[in-house]
This record gives sequence, C-alpha cells and structure tokens, in this order.
Amino acid sequence: MGPAGEVAGVDAAVAFTDDEIAEYSRLIEEIVWSRRRPPLHLRNKVREGQRIAGHEVELFMVRPAFQDPPLLIEEAIAKARYVRSRDIWLVFWQRADLRWHRYDPCPEVKTLEEFLEIVATDSCGCFWG
Repeated sequence: MGPAGEVAGVDAAVAFTDDEIAEYSRLIEEIVWSRRRPPLHLRNKVREGQRIAGHEVELFMVRPAFQDPPLLIEEAIAKARYVRSRDIWLVFWQRADLRWHRYDPCPEVKTLEEFLEIVATDSCGCFWG
C-alpha cells in the first residue's frame, strides 16, 4: 500500500493524487512551516513555499535577491522523491553547487512525516543553514 492508500494495480508511474497532495500539504504545514515560518515582521519580504509534483515534494523560501531586491528568488531547502516500487522516500538537500545531493545522514525514509521531521529539526544544519 502506498503513501495514501494506493490501490493495487494502479500504474506505479502515476503522480500523486489530489488526496495525497492535500494530505502532504497539511503535513508540511503542521510539521515544518508551523515551526519554521518567517517571523511576522518579515512575512511581507520572505515567505515559505512548496512544490508537490510528479513524485517529488520540494520545500523552499521565496525572498528578495540580495543585489536586486525587487527580484524575488527561490532558495531551496529540501526535496523528497517518493519511490512507489519500494514504498520509500529519498531525501535530498541542495549544496553550494546548487545541485541536489542525497542526504547522507538519512538518505531514505519510510514516510513523508519522517522526511519532514528531519527537515524541521535539521540536526546537521544542512537544510536551514
């Protein structure tokens, strides 16, 4: 069974369902953004963002560019990729080379909740700096 009650016989290449996206959005709010949301006085400049598409969940912040403040940029935080055939989530972080790398302390987890807890607590300082 998949992350949100996947039905046997459903094509493994199918992207997340609307119900899965709704559940993942709720979990992201509950586990990450409720703890890591920018302070109230900065929310008109810095805001949280998430992208749920295909088999991936990506978290990022949107903020003004340092040298061109009217320009808003996305600053990557973390990404997880669901592998339906193995029923696991692969965990990634973006290094200084701006490429996604597997998160060596915990390269895969069984649930999205585990991934989000890893990101929220950030014991190695990889996701939030």
